[in-house]
Amino acid sequence: MDIKIKVADYENEKDANDVLDVLDAYSRDPMGQGEPLSEFVKENLIDELNDMPTAVSILAYAGEKPIGLANCFLGVSSFKAKRLINIHDLVVIPEYRGRGIGRVLLESVEQKAEQMGCCKITLEVRDDNRAQSLYKRFGFAPNEPEMYFWSKELKDS
Repeated sequence: MDIKIKVADYENEKDANDVLDVLDAYSRDPMGQGEPLSEFVKENLIDELNDMPTAVSILAYAGEKPIGLANCFLGVSSFKAKRLINIHDLVVIPEYRGRGIGRVLLESVEQKAEQMGCCKITLEVRDDNRAQSLYKRFGFAPNEPEMYFWSKELKDS
């Protein structure tokens, strides 16, 4: 399969819609929220990403159809005093899973991270996510000691 990769331009209407379409497919999946994105998210996410100078979204296409997405954010490793890139969402729409699209997206994130002088790539993964085998093959591993990603929801969120 011929896969095309591009960094999304949030000001480009097609790119913006493609980001939302793939993210909505992920949101509907049991690995996401199990329900579609809210209208609020659909109306506001692209503006929020565009206003966030550290946001990078990479889209994967089969022909003209958007089939994958990596939403990433730059951060800083305080122990290395260098940039890092965190993969916040890595999505392949269900009918294209198992075809190497996730690997291509990870390779694209790694290339972008190297171009930006990052010292590492981070991600979080659910313990029941079948993509863990892909992440391990790509070189990701739990930290020693193993860390947990905790969160606290705030009012009005």
